[in-house]
Amino acid sequence: MFETVRARLTLWYVSLLAAILVAVIALIYILLSRALYARIDDNLRVSLEVAMTSLGNDLAEGQTVEDAARSTAGELASRQQLVAIYDGAGRLLGEAGREDDIVIPLPAAAEIPLDGAPALITIVETDDLDDRHRLGYRKATVRPGVEYVIVAGSSLEPTDEELESLRAILAWVVPLSLIVAGIGGWFLARRSLSPVVAMAERARKIGVESLNARLPVANSRDELGKLAGTFNELLARLESSVEQQRQFMADASHELRTPVNIVRTAASVALQQPARAEGEYRETLGIVEQEGVRLSRLVDDMFTLTRADAGSYPMRLTPIYLDELIDEVVRASRVVAGIRQVSITVQCVPAAQVIGDEDLIRRLVVNVVDNAVRFSPAGGAVRIALDRAGSMLAISVSDQGPGIPADVQSRIFERFYRVSAARTREGAQDGGAGLGLALARWIAHAHGGDVTLAASSQLGSTFVITLPAAA
Repeated sequence: MFETVRARLTLWYVSLLAAILVAVIALIYILLSRALYARIDDNLRVSLEVAMTSLGNDLAEGQTVEDAARSTAGELASRQQLVAIYDGAGRLLGEAGREDDIVIPLPAAAEIPLDGAPALITIVETDDLDDRHRLGYRKATVRPGVEYVIVAGSSLEPTDEELESLRAILAWVVPLSLIVAGIGGWFLARRSLSPVVAMAERARKIGVESLNARLPVANSRDELGKLAGTFNELLARLESSVEQQRQFMADASHELRTPVNIVRTAASVALQQPARAEGEYRETLGIVEQEGVRLSRLVDDMFTLTRADAGSYPMRLTPIYLDELIDEVVRASRVVAGIRQVSITVQCVPAAQVIGDEDLIRRLVVNVVDNAVRFSPAGGAVRIALDRAGSMLAISVSDQGPGIPADVQSRIFERFYRVSAARTREGAQDGGAGLGLALARWIAHAHGGDVTLAASSQLGSTFVITLPAAA
């Protein structure tokens, strides 16, 4: 029953209201009962003072003790109040207003105060245990050496009945109030949570094919509206991620199909005749090898990026001297650069150390340098410089290619994105699948650095790799 949020909210609301009602009503009842009983005690004190004064006046007028006592008791007694006067020995001198079934207990003389607050006790009728009386005792010295005991009493039954009626009313009011509050809380919770139900219904209908749908937002300023807005932002990110995955699969399929088709075509042509010259076979195997290398590199880059997206690529961090690594990369790149008639110059600061994964940083530098070599024209030059910039090491790689158009510079780090022929010189189509710069940027980010396009014009482009220097 209490598995739903609406039921739990209603339960908490009714429980809290019940606790507050019980606490407030109990406090009011206690304060009210104390005030009513205190008023009775105050009346008894006043009656005792008046009786003592009246008795003294009657005796001063020359009345006998018995007459004065009966006169005083008769004047002050009423249906709700009794008055009795005793002498010092406990003999009753006069009384009025006492019911027959009430027995007035007379305390010892030492227990009855002479001055100050009177002694107050509560007694119960012998025939009716529910009828209680409040008695007040006061010792009076009207004449020197002669003591009297004045007793004033008042029935507590009217007050007890009023309080009992109040308890009966509260016994009905509290449950009814809680029932009404529970019903109201149930409907209020239902109305308040109706946007959540609507969001759940809409979310249940959203699938991979309908990620463009969004949850309804009734009020963007309240908590539920903010929750719906957050879910909509999440759906937007999911839609973007799924779209990227789809585009990634489509681009990967396209990139993989090209070398596979070349390999199949070359093998098919070589096998069309039963015998060929050795040179023809070697040429075919060279094509197969070249496309195999391209295919292996493409698959390796895709696998690395996939593991990077999943956050599962193992990083083996070791101290690396960046100047030595650049020298090794340049020596390997000069073989390809020599074939393309491109020169490479290097200027590095010594002992430039970083902490990182050596294989990944090597691939980072290779990708950027290889990119510069491939897009430099014959007779061009690639310049590599390693400098310190505060706590960072900066590797700048400049080429003399045709430059990158300004309208596509923001997209060159996207996966499988390749600039059109304006950036591609003749013969530069033998390599890139559009993953080199994307992989390079991820490697730099994984090491706390970055790869940026610092400048690009018709005279060439400059890429800058920044990595944090080792402490």
